[in-house]
Amino acid sequence: MKIETILAVVLVVGAGVAMQPAAARAQGPAGTGTSQTPDSRTSPAASNATATRHEHEHLTYVRPSEKTKLTNYFFDGYGPYPIVGAAIVAGINQADGTPPEWGGGGTAFAKRWGSNYGINAVTTTSRYALSEVLHEDTLYYRCQCKGFFPRLGHALISTLIARHGDDGRYTFSVPDLVSPYVGTMTAAYAWYPGRFSYKDGFRMGNYNLLALAGGNVAIEFLYHGPHTFLSHIYLNNRHAAPESDH
Repeated sequence: MKIETILAVVLVVGAGVAMQPAAARAQGPAGTGTSQTPDSRTSPAASNATATRHEHEHLTYVRPSEKTKLTNYFFDGYGPYPIVGAAIVAGINQADGTPPEWGGGGTAFAKRWGSNYGINAVTTTSRYALSEVLHEDTLYYRCQCKGFFPRLGHALISTLIARHGDDGRYTFSVPDLVSPYVGTMTAAYAWYPGRFSYKDGFRMGNYNLLALAGGNVAIEFLYHGPHTFLSHIYLNNRHAAPESDH
């Protein structure tokens, strides 16, 4: 199997998550895990006022603190998902014999796992560092919209946009674009066999970027209600944004 197979696995997993029964992820648009229905005895004016207040809350952007961003940097770069993901891709690389110079066996698998884990670590570190320099908020925010295709579009476009300023406006993100290539270029020159060059780093970077897009799709559609593991990170609160911890 080639690198295309790895990408296909990532996208299939993301699509499979997205197709989970709607009841498993039924929650409000802000990721609360609940929905609210106005009391039938409430007057229309009161109902409208309540709806307006909820809509305003859903659109509120809570700028993450440095502590929140650092916590999520360590989670994304060195947490359980990178560890498991690197092992899965290493298994695919092992079966495919990529790169062939590393051979087979336990030592080769460990080298491939370390390579994949290292690429993710460098990618995440460069994104975090660049976002700090450029004052960007590159955390992923679930869509406030409803419907499969609007949410899918939001997940994909979020691969290349980030939030800026106190109002959280979305703009094109240099760190999001550059960091996947920093990770693979580092691998190509630091620990891959000598025959690898910038062309290989750029090629692998393209797939790294697409894999990050697939990861956003999975995160968008993963259920992370109040009692799930993800609810303890940054993906779940009433604003669908990191809670302020000042």
